[in-house]
Amino acid sequence: MLKKLPLGIQTFSEIIKENYLYIDKTDIAYTLINNYKYSFLSRPRRFGKSLFLDTLRNIFEGKKELFEGLYIYDKWNWDKKYPVIKISWAGSSFADLELLKEKAKEVLKENQKRLKIECDMSLSPFGCFNELIQKAYEKYQMPVVVLVDEYDKPILNIIENLDQAKKHREFIKGFYEVLKDNDEYLKFVFLTGVSKFSKASIFSGLNNLTDISLNPKYGNICGYTQENIENEFKEYLEGVDLEKFRNFYNGYNFLKDPVYNPFDTLQFIENEFMYKNYWFESGTPTFLIKLIEQNNYFLPKLSNVVVGEELLSSFDIESINFEVLLYQSGYLTIESMKEKRRGGFEYKLKLPNIEVKQSFNDILIDFLTNQNTEKYKFQDDLYDSIVDGDLKLFEKSLKSIFASIPYNNYTNNKIYKAEGFYASVVYVYLQSLGLEIIGEDVTNKGRIDLTIKLNDKIYIIEFKVGNEDGLKQIKEKKYHEKYLNENKDIYLIGINFDEQEKNISNFEWEKLC
Repeated sequence: MLKKLPLGIQTFSEIIKENYLYIDKTDIAYTLINNYKYSFLSRPRRFGKSLFLDTLRNIFEGKKELFEGLYIYDKWNWDKKYPVIKISWAGSSFADLELLKEKAKEVLKENQKRLKIECDMSLSPFGCFNELIQKAYEKYQMPVVVLVDEYDKPILNIIENLDQAKKHREFIKGFYEVLKDNDEYLKFVFLTGVSKFSKASIFSGLNNLTDISLNPKYGNICGYTQENIENEFKEYLEGVDLEKFRNFYNGYNFLKDPVYNPFDTLQFIENEFMYKNYWFESGTPTFLIKLIEQNNYFLPKLSNVVVGEELLSSFDIESINFEVLLYQSGYLTIESMKEKRRGGFEYKLKLPNIEVKQSFNDILIDFLTNQNTEKYKFQDDLYDSIVDGDLKLFEKSLKSIFASIPYNNYTNNKIYKAEGFYASVVYVYLQSLGLEIIGEDVTNKGRIDLTIKLNDKIYIIEFKVGNEDGLKQIKEKKYHEKYLNENKDIYLIGINFDEQEKNISNFEWEKLC
């Protein structure tokens, strides 16, 4: 009998007692506990952070019987049982500061009940938290463990409302400052979240908080590896094309092994191997769409994003870096890392897999064109034209796309006035097909606006607004030379847009064999 799949279960004890499948992460937990007193992990939503946090809670509470057969079983001193304060900000909307304060009181009451401690609830949440730590230390005569799940949720939930986000930031800053003041009573502090706000803005004084998010030693702390898929999940995935499965759901990289999102993997098996956008559909990134609009973001840049080491470390709500937020939210991941000659590292980012390519760009299509269900016909035609090398159908499909964009889309939103709008529409449509797309593709002669790579074909596309000759530019700058040694058919395409007609005014192409 196969073990049950832990769909939606984040409680370690339930998984073990009810004989659910558990992928052993206790080796990583053991290393983490023995290396740091204060640490922080950033991972996208639904990546297993809550389960890992609850695993830590059971370790510190000394529940040896739950860990039989796991890595940590014969390595941990189970006689030492630590009082654990667990704070989770999940399950609330945090529409205003009063709701946040109520949630804080609720969390503190839950911990008092579990630890059998009474605190003065007339105190502020900060005072109550402070009292809870010290009373737990006194009662159990052991240093206290504090585990914080989704530390940033009170800010992320209202991040598009800057004034409200600032109020929430100041509140949780005060909450976490309690940790700094109680260092002598603490054994271990671990915080998880999606984003990485700067220490100055959130963790004032916690200078010894170590960010393990991009430490290769902890790269597999959340998510399933290919080894897990081929071993622990082997019988669950019998008959599945594992290469197709990998392309669709794998690809997240935190500087160790490429990993699968657990939510996707479990849902795929539960739904009898149907390829659907499970993770993406569990949370629509509306705040990212608002940032795209606010910043007139040139969307083809998403296929060729390079950021510095400092950009991946932290940001603040007054100066949000769009690419970094996309990375931390799981819509971009690390493709490669290299050390710069003058020191430090830079990271090339990419869309992680077909699921994210398709679903994220479907959302962008709706935002840019307001075409909704009509887009599926355009996507089918575009895909066929590219795979078959049918440039007449390609041209016809693109013209149909622009012809069907409502006029109001051009007049009611500032992004439609940006020169990159036309290229962005073409890009998101092509990217939604799950193809390999390179925006602003660098050559030794300049930058190709858009490159599409297939197994047997390469398309090099130059966009122009007005009458400038895009095809001529491709040929003069010999953009195609970069790909000559790949032995594929190469198509050179110049596309002109007319701002008055709001459509393609000229479409020229040549094929190189």
